Amino acid sequence: MDHHKRYIAAQATIFKALGHPSRLLMVDALRGGEKCVCDLQTLVGDDVSTVSKHLAVLREAGVVTSEKRGTNIYYSLALRCLETFLACTGDLVRRRILEQLPLLEKK
Repeated sequence: MDHHKRYIAAQATIFKALGHPSRLLMVDALRGGEKCVCDLQTLVGDDVSTVSKHLAVLREAGVVTSEKRGTNIYYSLALRCLETFLACTGDLVRRRILEQLPLLEKK
């Protein structure tokens, strides 16, 4: 595989990590600052084991970092450009919803 394909594959790993609704929900929450696993578990509503697996995927992709303090592990965003990306994709979703509203009102 040439260098460019490896580069693209590495980027795809990041997109795959973001491609699960629970992981994206956690990343969105981390935009507001670091959170402990317990906070993220409450947010997602899954068991600790499942949340930890999701966080491991995000950590391995370089999206988040973790720091252990006492018995808690705190996560924060490592990929700071996600702020812009999530704002951009959020704008697209809102625009699509607004475009569909007139169609729904006609029914």
